[in-house]
Amino acid sequence: MGVPAFFRWLSRKYPSIIVNSVEEKPKECNGIKIPVDTSKPNPNEVEFDNLYLDMNGIIHPCTHPEDKPAPKNEDEMMVAIFEYIDRLFNIVRPRRLLYMAIDGVAPRAKMNQQRSRRFRASKEGVESAEEKQRIRQEILAKGGFLPPEEVTERFDSNCITPGTEFMDNLAKCLRYYIADRLNNDPGWKNLTVILSDASAPGEGEHKIMDYIRRQRAQPNHDPNTHHCLCGADADLIMLGLATHEPNFTIIREEFKPNKPKPCGLCSQFGHEVKDCQGLPREKQGEHDQFADCPPGSEQEFIFIRLSVLREYLEKELTMASLPFTFDIERSIDDWVFMCFFVGNDFLPHLPSLEIREGAIDRLVAIYKNVVHKTGGYLTESGYVNLQRVQMIMLAVGEVEDSIFKKRKDDEENFRRRQKEKRKRMKRDQPSFIPGGQFSPQALGRGNRSSPQAISNPRQTAYEMRMQDKRNSTPSSSPNTSFTSDGTPSPAGGIKRKAEDSDSEPEPEDNIRLWESGWKQRYYKNKFDVDVSDEKFRRKVVQSYVEGLCWVLRYYYQGCASWKWYYPFHYAPFASDFEGIADLPSDFEKGTKPFRPLEQLMGVFPAASGNFLPPTWRKLMTDPESSIIDFYPEDFAIDLNGKKFAWQGVALLPFVDERRLRAALEEVYPDLTPDENRRNSLGGDVLFVGKHHLLCDFVLELYKSSSTEPMDIPPELCHGIQGKLTLNENAVLPDQTVESPVPLLRDLAQNSAISINFRDPQFQEDFVFKAVVLPGAKKPAPVLKPGDWEKTNNNGRPWRPQLGFNRDRRPVHLDQSAFRTLGHAMSRERGQSGSGVYSNAAPLGAYQGNPYRPLLGGQPQIPKLLSNLRPQESWRGPTPLFQQPPQRYERNSGAAPLISWNRMLQSQGAAFQQNQYRGLGGPMNYPHRPEDRMDRGRQGYGPGRPYPLPPPAGRYNWN
Repeated sequence: MGVPAFFRWLSRKYPSIIVNSVEEKPKECNGIKIPVDTSKPNPNEVEFDNLYLDMNGIIHPCTHPEDKPAPKNEDEMMVAIFEYIDRLFNIVRPRRLLYMAIDGVAPRAKMNQQRSRRFRASKEGVESAEEKQRIRQEILAKGGFLPPEEVTERFDSNCITPGTEFMDNLAKCLRYYIADRLNNDPGWKNLTVILSDASAPGEGEHKIMDYIRRQRAQPNHDPNTHHCLCGADADLIMLGLATHEPNFTIIREEFKPNKPKPCGLCSQFGHEVKDCQGLPREKQGEHDQFADCPPGSEQEFIFIRLSVLREYLEKELTMASLPFTFDIERSIDDWVFMCFFVGNDFLPHLPSLEIREGAIDRLVAIYKNVVHKTGGYLTESGYVNLQRVQMIMLAVGEVEDSIFKKRKDDEENFRRRQKEKRKRMKRDQPSFIPGGQFSPQALGRGNRSSPQAISNPRQTAYEMRMQDKRNSTPSSSPNTSFTSDGTPSPAGGIKRKAEDSDSEPEPEDNIRLWESGWKQRYYKNKFDVDVSDEKFRRKVVQSYVEGLCWVLRYYYQGCASWKWYYPFHYAPFASDFEGIADLPSDFEKGTKPFRPLEQLMGVFPAASGNFLPPTWRKLMTDPESSIIDFYPEDFAIDLNGKKFAWQGVALLPFVDERRLRAALEEVYPDLTPDENRRNSLGGDVLFVGKHHLLCDFVLELYKSSSTEPMDIPPELCHGIQGKLTLNENAVLPDQTVESPVPLLRDLAQNSAISINFRDPQFQEDFVFKAVVLPGAKKPAPVLKPGDWEKTNNNGRPWRPQLGFNRDRRPVHLDQSAFRTLGHAMSRERGQSGSGVYSNAAPLGAYQGNPYRPLLGGQPQIPKLLSNLRPQESWRGPTPLFQQPPQRYERNSGAAPLISWNRMLQSQGAAFQQNQYRGLGGPMNYPHRPEDRMDRGRQGYGPGRPYPLPPPAGRYNWN
């Protein structure tokens, strides 16, 4: 969804919706990696039924990652995709269904955005390659060091589009992967797997939603199914809410800003291509063992609990004294609809509504004030009441002028703060920083390279002094200026160059929305019409209103029209939404999607024409082509008030569908049989293993060679319903499944089976009700009464529930652990009266010795909890009886080591209570306040039944 800051805003406002995933890692034994047994209970303490994968969110980071070197060839890309899916499966562990959906041919409304993205990607790729080559030549000319340039063809990410050979090969590889896992992974034993590849029309996430809607309409559907959807797009949150399923969770990669990225020239971290100096690669680690590993931790995953988001929205949207019955489900639908005004993949956002400026909060506030006058909700099951929407939009239009003025004030204040910050940093920076071997080195976990020995320090010091001397300015008055020959200028000071200025160049803004007359300038610059042209403004508003109706229908009912699209690059103002109540909101019925190769012609630039047949490619480059104007070699990007090019609007011509189809009719006969196959629309494929109840039923269908579609018996497939038809290229038992990846072996003993699958079909005018199904159980509430109003927490910081299990027992220590902890703490620290533990490690903590020698010949006490962290306190240190034996020198000052039992027997005599009475009570351990649980801290239970230590004499300590 086209709202880059939406998830950040959502997670900050509703923090409890986020849960960090718990991932069980594979273990290694004698160099052999032992995979995780996913048939065991989920370590996240929640069991998911269905896992849906929006595969394009997996394909892109695996084929051209940003935080590590890219795969060398297509085979490595496929293996990376397999490993990514394995990792997700290990975290979620679905028990009923795994649904993989790859983007197929998209509706025309989406193709415009795809066209803009691919033209941008092609242009930026060419510019990046030219920039790299230029910098490489400059570095090599200066004597710098760069690794040899690999003669490899640049990977064009535009090939991740339906109809290309790459996507066809990906579908083959995924069919092999599914068969392999069904044969060999115990976690897939009773799983139903559905693969919807790029030949099936529709976006991946919307194919998933269409499946869920159609299954919800079946009588055998379980209303308490726990869904988990994987994807990073913000619109997945809207889609999940639109299902009205009570148990819906989204899993996505945790976003970590400022992640280090390797340089495109030297593949080292810490700088970009433009800053590369061609220095030799430093050794990473003592034995260079971290050479191929990027600094920082592995990418982690988080869960977004939509059930908790529903709780938040219920608290926020609840309104009293309504003239109609309050319905939280209808209110959530209205909230989803209002989010579309901020941005989506099909419409540009309104100029006055920016997510970073709190646009959604402003819309909600206006909605709650106006809804008393509307007489009802804005939407119902994906259909919009335009008369009520008009009241909301005109209320936004009344404050548009103040919104634009405040935006300008905020921008000026931000620039002023940034200018002051730059001046402060320039003033505080050291006058001289040594370089070369004496340059400062960062300390911490991120810097894994060991310090290198200094060589020839005299020469290095001399070079540093000479460099500093060259950089120093002639001794003269600070106000004296010099001419080009070095003599003082009598004319006084000269103007400072632009690059020396503290201010950054700002893009020119001809609209000036903060000044009067902004609407006139907007329509003149963006649409090249006068604001007095009411007919044209009406046309823009009508198209935008149609778009709002189309988008909501797309989210709740499916694609209303494959042909409709918004025919402008810019949106109207909210104040222009007058008289929209009578506008038509119906769409042409019976429309069909583009074919895959036709879509490629509609979204690809000429630079990506190598993925098309030769005669089709010629239409993009031949000056005599009837559609050559669809493929400009260069195009303008309107920043539209933004600062960066990627935020701007690509001013590309819209594709005329009739002209495109007429041009393609002449080249259709040139397609080969393989290209005709890739150009055809396909469907979904269902896979099951030999242990699945449906396996024998599918096998009998193949034996009978029936060509009629057969209904799935829901009792054999977890309530899933649909039609099955035989697959010509099916995976069948006792038939070898050949590996399309040379790195992987063939499946000689296959027991999985596949068959074509089709969702239940309905009439074209059927309406899927946006309601909670009968029998659905509302999840246990997570939010407490005071969680919404943070001021209700008596000034204490509020802490959300950690994990899915609200009944998880908190970490605790038993009484013996309290005594041991009190003994291990030093007397000085215990009598400080602070009442809390110090963050500093106790004496001897870094000596590798688990025992601290005491004065006066006192016996040794195990320092069991010296390095205990609150987040991992349930783990604790290694028990004493599991620690390896250690030898001590006689003159080390430490008493000889004694066994566990002898030590415990001597505790009573060695430590007297009156010796260790402090402010906190006996043993210097502070009393716990009675209201600890009320303050949000974790309390301590009565203790766990830990196993007893082994008897004395088990280990020989001599």
